[in-house]
Amino acid sequence: MKPRHKKLVMIASGVTALGVAAILVLNAFQSNLVFFFSPSQVIANEAPIGKSFRIGGLVAEGSVKRDDGSTTVHFAVTDTAETIPVVYTGILPDLFREGKGVVAQGKISDAGIFLADEVLAKHDENYMPPEAAEALERAAKAQRASLAQ
Repeated sequence: MKPRHKKLVMIASGVTALGVAAILVLNAFQSNLVFFFSPSQVIANEAPIGKSFRIGGLVAEGSVKRDDGSTTVHFAVTDTAETIPVVYTGILPDLFREGKGVVAQGKISDAGIFLADEVLAKHDENYMPPEAAEALERAAKAQRASLAQ
């Protein structure tokens, strides 16, 4: 094989290897991509069925119920317009409280209950994930507009 042909084979092999690596990285990124939805969006069927996503808002007042003898907790997440029931089995963050911001990751069941795999609570008085703050603001505007009519 001539040196020119060897060089072309090496270049073609390198381009192919880079292409395969890029496809694998993009595929891994897409499979780990998790979107955020507010309770209003979940009720409006904008959330994916059968795929993991995040839901955020406030823990509804009076909604936290713990199962006796287990770590299963039932609570509701609200954006002040809509409320979604959530079931989580595990240890909740120390800052988890009724009326405080929360983001849960999991899937929605056929019964409309969000089955959380992970629960995150806001870490201080002034912080809320931008998506959750925006969802709460949109819901409050919609609620004010419906009351004004």
